[in-house]
Amino acid sequence: MTVLAAFPSPPFDSLAIGPLDLHLYGLMIALGVIAAVWLFGRRLAERGYGDGEDAGSVGTWGVVGGVVGARLYHVATEWDRFSDNLGDIPKIWEGGLGIPGGIVGGVLAGAYAGWRRGLPVSVQLTMAAPALPLAQAIGRWGNWFNQELFGRATDLPWALEVDVEHLPTGYAEGTTFHPTFLYESLWNLGLCGALLLIDRRRGNQLGPGRLFPLYLVGYGVGRFWIEGLRIDAVELSDVAGLRWNQWVALAMIVGGGLWFVVTRPREWPPVAATGEPHELDDPGESIDELAALDGVDPAALDDVPESPDYPLVDDDDDLGDSSGRPAR
Repeated sequence: MTVLAAFPSPPFDSLAIGPLDLHLYGLMIALGVIAAVWLFGRRLAERGYGDGEDAGSVGTWGVVGGVVGARLYHVATEWDRFSDNLGDIPKIWEGGLGIPGGIVGGVLAGAYAGWRRGLPVSVQLTMAAPALPLAQAIGRWGNWFNQELFGRATDLPWALEVDVEHLPTGYAEGTTFHPTFLYESLWNLGLCGALLLIDRRRGNQLGPGRLFPLYLVGYGVGRFWIEGLRIDAVELSDVAGLRWNQWVALAMIVGGGLWFVVTRPREWPPVAATGEPHELDDPGESIDELAALDGVDPAALDDVPESPDYPLVDDDDDLGDSSGRPAR
C-alpha cells in the first residue's frame, strides 16, 4: 500500500506581485541564504566571536561570491549551451548554479570579509560548516519549481511527475523520475544536524576549523550517490565511467578527509573583550572602589604580590597623573 502515487511538480514557477514577477527558484535560494546567515550569526554569538552585524557582512559577501562561483562552474561545465549565447550567462533565475563552484566562491569571499572584521578564518569555517548544508537543503527546492535535475525513471511511491515540456528526450508522457532534489535536500538537512551535534559534543576537542572538512566529506558522500541517479546532460558528463560532478564529489571526500587527518586540534582563538576597563573619573576614588566597579573582589587585591617595577598603590598614596589613572 503506497502513501503517494507520485510526487507532483508545481503548476507554476513564479508569482506575479503587481508589476513584479517573482521567480520561485530565486526565492528558495534567498530563503536558504537567510537561514544560513541566521545560523552562522547565532553560532558566532554563542561562542562570543561576533554578532548579527558580523554575520550579515560575511553573508553578503559570501552570497555574492557564491552566486558568481556557482554560475561560473555551471557555465564551464555546460559551455556548449552558452558559447553562442553569452547573454544567457547572467540569467540565474532560469536555473543553473553549480554547488561546488558556489562553495569555493562563497567561502573565499565570506572568509575574506570576516577576516577584515577581525574574525579568525578558522572560527568562521567552524561556524559556517552546518550553515552551508542548511542553505543547500532549502535552496534545492528551487529545482522542484523549475522541474529540473531529476533522476532516472522509477515507479517508486515518491517518484516525481514532470510536465510534458520538461520531459527528457526519449521518455514517454506519464513517466516518473527519482526526485533527486528531494534526496539532496533531506541529506543536507541531516548533515546540518549531524555537524551541529558533533560541534556541541566534540567542538572543543576538534578545535577551530576542523568541522569544515567534515562538511566536505559529508556533502561529497551524499552528492556522489545522488549524482549517480541524475540523467541531465552536461558537457563533462562521463569521465572514466563517472559523471564529472561525481569526480568533484570524490575530490571533496578525499580532500576533506586529508584535511581532517593531517591537521591537529588547536586552541580556540581568544575572544575579544566586550567592554572597556573602568577608569577613575574622580581622583578621590579608592582602589577598592575601582576594583568593585570593574567586577573584581577588593579582597583579592590583598593577595597580589608587589613587584619592584610595578609597586602597589595604597588608598592613601598619590593616585597618579592628572588624567585620574592610578600609578603603576
